[in-house]
Amino acid sequence: MENLRNHNILVVGSSNTDMVIKTNHLPRPGETVLGGTFFMNPGGKGANQAVAVARLGGWVSFIL
Repeated sequence: MENLRNHNILVVGSSNTDMVIKTNHLPRPGETVLGGTFFMNPGGKGANQAVAVARLGGWVSFIL
């Protein structure tokens, strides 16, 4: 990949937080299951692009 040092990059995109609960099995239609461990993971196409630019050495601005 190209080194982006000294490049100014503007990313316009989305940012979100995935909320995931681990269960013993996937619920069947109409079934309720108890949840276990709760995870929150950052993501979104725009956020991922901004992180990639920063890792390649670019100066990034991010607009939601």
